[in-house]
Amino acid sequence: MRRFLFAAALLTGALSAGPALAQQSKVGDWSIEKRGQDTHCNASRGYKDKDDENRDYVIVITYSDKAIVIVMIYDGWEWDKVGEILKADVGTDDSDIMSKAKWEVMDKTTVRGIFEYDQSIMDRLSKAKRLTLDFEDDDDDSIEMQIPRAGEALAALKFCEENRK
Repeated sequence: MRRFLFAAALLTGALSAGPALAQQSKVGDWSIEKRGQDTHCNASRGYKDKDDENRDYVIVITYSDKAIVIVMIYDGWEWDKVGEILKADVGTDDSDIMSKAKWEVMDKTTVRGIFEYDQSIMDRLSKAKRLTLDFEDDDDDSIEMQIPRAGEALAALKFCEENRK
């Protein structure tokens, strides 16, 4: 699990000599942090799913007034080509967010989506308990990630963003 959280940290900002934390808080099992070497705050959550061979799941969300970035790590994926662009429908438990959204393969277990900032996306995420990616022509790699207390985590992320130094 630590390997996946470390990978998520690498994806959301360049690593410097150490993990100097300027701000950090917890909301349930979400970590909200602004690391010294990052420009923006991150909300991250990792868990093991006993119903899926105890596999690791990690999600990292960050945003600015220009973009929303979502990184998803799942140790059941085995992507072949780093940099490959995949298309997936993105949804929550009760609404569709985007169809055919672009996701970049970061490594064999990680994809990253970068989307133009849209408050309605943040609103839908804040009400969600699950985030789904339904990859085009690839049901095997489609995923449903649990995001309980997302509204509280995103509120803490917003507070972190508004107060970052």
